Amino acid sequence: MRYSTEKECRVVHKCGHCGKKMTFISTRRFRVNANKNKLDVWLIYQCKKCKHTLNIPIYERVSPQKIPKELYEGFLANDEELALRYAADPALFKNKNFVLEK
Repeated sequence: MRYSTEKECRVVHKCGHCGKKMTFISTRRFRVNANKNKLDVWLIYQCKKCKHTLNIPIYERVSPQKIPKELYEGFLANDEELALRYAADPALFKNKNFVLEK
């Protein structure tokens, strides 16, 4: 399944470099970080203007066993379809300081 590459992949958030609310575009890449026996997984966005990065959390401090193997492998491989699926999911942004661009 193909997803459109623009509309679903944009959020508005304060840019740490520009100092104001800017449009961030999904890089369609993930960052996976291990801290002892816990994992963090983020979807990486970049400021449209300055390319400053913004990590949007998908998983925070979870046991690796709680992430399905296929999903974990997709994060590590930076699976583009998986990244687009997350970027298009409004639930990822709910209750966080990220606003989907309209």
